[in-house]
Formats: sequence, C-alpha cells, structure tokens
Amino acid sequence: MKVEKWVDECAELTKPDNIYWCDGSEEEAYSLIKIGIEKEKINGNPVFYELNQKKWPNAYLHRSHPEDVARTEHLTYVCHQEKETSGPNNNWMDPKEAKNMLNPLFKGCMKGRTMYVLPYMMGNPESPYSKACVQLTDSSYVAISKRIMTRKGKAALEKIGSSSNFVKGLHSTGDFSPERRFIMHFPDESLVWSIGSGYGGNALLGKKCFSLRIASYLGLKENWLAEHMVIMGIEDESSTTYITAALPSACGKTNLAMLNPSLPGYKISTIGDDIAWLNIGSDKRLYAINPEMGFFGVAPGTSEKTNPNMIQTLKKGTFYPTLFTNTALNPKTNEPWWDGLENIPENLIDWKGNPSSSKESAHPNSRFTVSITQCPTLSPEFNNPKGVPISAIIFGTRRSSVAPLIYEAFNWQNGIFQGCGMASETTTAATQKAGVLRRDPMAMWPFCGYNMADYFNHWLNMGKMMENPPKIFFVNWFRKDEGGNFLWPGFSENIRVLKWIIDRTKGKVGAKETPIGLIPDFKDLDLRGLNINEKGLFKIDKDEWQKELADIKAFLTQFKLAGWIEEEYKALASRLAK
Repeated sequence: MKVEKWVDECAELTKPDNIYWCDGSEEEAYSLIKIGIEKEKINGNPVFYELNQKKWPNAYLHRSHPEDVARTEHLTYVCHQEKETSGPNNNWMDPKEAKNMLNPLFKGCMKGRTMYVLPYMMGNPESPYSKACVQLTDSSYVAISKRIMTRKGKAALEKIGSSSNFVKGLHSTGDFSPERRFIMHFPDESLVWSIGSGYGGNALLGKKCFSLRIASYLGLKENWLAEHMVIMGIEDESSTTYITAALPSACGKTNLAMLNPSLPGYKISTIGDDIAWLNIGSDKRLYAINPEMGFFGVAPGTSEKTNPNMIQTLKKGTFYPTLFTNTALNPKTNEPWWDGLENIPENLIDWKGNPSSSKESAHPNSRFTVSITQCPTLSPEFNNPKGVPISAIIFGTRRSSVAPLIYEAFNWQNGIFQGCGMASETTTAATQKAGVLRRDPMAMWPFCGYNMADYFNHWLNMGKMMENPPKIFFVNWFRKDEGGNFLWPGFSENIRVLKWIIDRTKGKVGAKETPIGLIPDFKDLDLRGLNINEKGLFKIDKDEWQKELADIKAFLTQFKLAGWIEEEYKALASRLAK
C-alpha cells in the first residue's frame, strides 16, 4: 500500500521507538488518555489531567508549552513552485529549499517516542466531497484531538485503498522551540509538515492546514470553495433556510452556529462552526458540508449567558473525550475555569500551573475540543453526503465604528468586492497584539492556500456557474457608541438580524439603498422589546467611508487585480461622492 510505504519513509527519517496505527475506537481513546496522564510529558508535566468526572464527564485538562499557545502565522509557509502562486497573502519558500531546511529538524525527532498513524476522513466517507487523509504525530494530545475533530479510523484506509490519493501530514512537537518551529504546506503534493508546536491550529493538520489552506487550492483546481465559515439552519414556521457565515477567529462564530434565538417561532440547527466546503450541485445551487466532527472553540467568554448550548455540549460527556487547553483549574472542585463563568473561585491554578486569583488565570486563547455529536442543536442534515443548500452568505467584521449592523450587497460581484476589503480588529487567536485593524478578506487572510487575487476571481467565477447565487450580507455585531459601549446586544438577539436576512432571501421585505449596500427598513427589523439606537447602528459616515475606501485601495494594490474589482471600487467611490 502507498500509505504504508509513506509511513515507512517518514519513520526512517524521524526514528520513532514504536509505530502505532490508530483505529479510532473508544478503547483506544482511553488508552491514549492514560498514556498522556502517566507517561508522556510536556515541559515536565503530564499531557492530560483528569477533571471532575461527575460535573464534566469524560473531560481532561491539557496545558501546552508556555511558548506554544496560538497559531504562528509568521512561521507558516505555503510552498508552491512559484512565489506568485502563493501570493502576497502567504509566506513563501521554494519547496526544495523548505524540505532541505526541515529534513535536519525532523531527523531523529521521534527517538524515544511513539509515532501515531492517524487515518481520518474530512467529511462523511459516503460524500463525493469528502477527502481521505493520514497524519503522523508523536503527540497523544494530537491523537486524541483528531478523534474528536475528524472521522478517524479504518474508513479512511478503506477509502484510500492502494492509491496514493490521500492528504499527508507529518507532525512532531520537536523540542517546542520557536526557533525550530515551522508549518510548511506543499499544495501540489497535498502535503503538510509541521514541527515545534503542539497547539491546535499548528498541530491538528486536518484543521486550518488541510481543510482551508490545502483544500482551498484543491477547490481552485476542482471548482469548489473551502471557507472559514459557520454552516447553520434557521427554522421558522414554514421551512428551514441554510446559511453560511464567515467571521474572523474569536469573533462569535461558535456562538452564532449554536444560537439560542430570543424570538419565538425560530429554531437554529447547527452543521458547523468553523469550516465549510462549498460545492455546486446538479441543480446549479450552492451546497455546503462541514468536513469536521468537533468544535475547537475559544473558552473565555463562553457561558450560560452567551452560549448555553455550548455549555450543554461540554458537559454532556459521551465516548468522545472533551479536552480543555490552557484554561485555569479550580483545585477545590477539580473543574476547569475561564473568564465568563461564575465568580472567580479562590485559590485558582492558572494555565501555567501556578497559584492565582486573577480572571486572567485562563489564557485568553484557551480552548475546548469537543465532539459535535454532543451538540443539542445538531442538525439532522449534518451527515447528509450532498450537504445543505445555501440561500445566504454572511461576511462578518469586528469594527467599533464604520460598518453598520447589517447590509446586503447589491449583487454577487459587488458582494465579492466588498468581501475583498473586509477588515476586523484583531483577537488573541494568533500571536499578535489584539485590537489592531487588519484587512481580512472573507475572513481567509491567514488561511487561503494560494494568491488571493486568483481567489477573488475564483469566487466570481463560482457565481457565474450558479443559476441563482446566494445573496451576500455583511454584519457587524461590535459597533460602539461614543462612550465605548456596544450598540447591539448580540448573542441570542442576533436572530433578529438573521430573520431579516431570511426574509430578504424569500422576498418578503424590502430594503433601503445606501452607497455601500441595502439596509433594512426599520419597520422590517424586529426590534420589539429592545432599547436600540437605530441611527447609531446604521450610520454610514461619508468621511469614515472615504477613508475606508482609501485604505481598501492601499491594501489591494499588493495584488494584480482583475478589472472588475477596479470597476466596483470606482462605483463605490462615485456613490459615496454623491
């Protein structure tokens, strides 16, 4: 088998003491947890700590290396043969040069360790859109996380058979040194090499590495899209409408996907909170599948108030383990704690294992990893091999000013143009300062595996292949008043915005035209029971937007852009001038 040959080649390079082929079983999961508790160490500490099993069934705490707590975008490379193919949105290195640099780092890196062979499927094995993958790792944390986040086991090997048509990932924690940490993608080979990190986005190679960076390039070649998006159904009295929503990391994707609607008569069904693979069906409609099987969410801010369905998910406990990474620990009750839960307990143990009484005891990017099968709002269509038909696409931003609460693009091309210039205030999901404005087209800036100029055109061409492309909307839950207070309550109240979006897709309500797009008539936006500053939420300031337009132009000059983008830019400038 080609898989076995590749595993042997990697073992020859990395020199593990043992090779273990994972089957994805419950028995295996418990044995790996036990290894992480009793044998394997990180920075001298166990990989897993068992938590209070009565209150948090099948849950375990993991503390990562103190210098390994987030994605490392500056050490992440996309190694196409030509630099132009990677584009200005990616770090690039010649593939031969990259492998020559990595080979010495991987040489013997697994001595004294076990190499875990993780065969897994991204997507339902019965789906024509699914992909078979194999990751090699020396981390029991990764092996367990992979069981939660993917369909790990024999089905992937059966899908691969004797072919070489599978996505390959080689990972080692190495010595955790940032000086010897690299995440290298080789899109032409459907291959990822990652060393020096055990953090989710750097080490779970089916996550951002494959499901977005490698998959987006596959989508370019095969006429589909791999996107950083929520997939959810919104059920009203008559039907269920499916939408996708792209928001930057830590900007409310999971809360949105598991929304607890405040309006009666509405129900949310969850299909995914992070990744959407979008394909055009035989009926020329856009369909979405979630290739994952779990949630890898940000813990701080998650609570009974903000996301009660996630708290239920975390406490349900099935034969899938639940992992908490870099949260604090309440030693009195042996429970995880993070900012957003109840009052700060006395004598906490912080995410580094030290005594603490601060609300910063949990790392701001601390995470939970939990199976989607435990989600109380899981859609009955989750495993549909065909996916679900998409009626609307939402692009979200985190802006304290400029962007209104909700507006609709004039058409598909206009929506893609506005998606090209999206900007958000940064969060702690990547190793950078929070609160800095960063352009993040379609929330894909860190994840697009090829030149974004070609990505923009690919989006445009996908629209041309559909008879009735989904409507495109833009939301901003984070606008503030002059005193720094949020103008919109968010969370469960976001159903009011979603209701307007669904009504627009069904042609039930009109809209008012503005220079940037279509906004609701206030009579059509259900604000009953809320004390809302409508003008503040929908203010479109000419001076702010002209500055925004200049910033967008400066950002886009790094790309060789098609003429349609220049046309849209001039049209927006003209509308603002009027």
